[in-house]
Amino acid sequence: MAKTATLMLQQWGNSLAVRIPSAVAKSVGFKVGQPVEVSAQDSAVLVTAIGEPKLTLAQKLALFDPDRHGGEVMAIARVGSEVL
Repeated sequence: MAKTATLMLQQWGNSLAVRIPSAVAKSVGFKVGQPVEVSAQDSAVLVTAIGEPKLTLAQKLALFDPDRHGGEVMAIARVGSEVL
């Protein structure tokens, strides 16, 4: 069943903006931070997801596995003729 909402356009800088209600966003699988494409077709506006959301730094750090990445983030032994 299609989700619909009646909304008001708002001024946002030099542009017009509308918020996508949670129920509508969930029904099409939109996520925070997800890139979308907005296009005009006749008198309708179409918003289409074009990729996955970008991860935040906290999310990237939570996924970091030192065993998988070799623990090489910070070398503590001299490799060459470095002065410490």
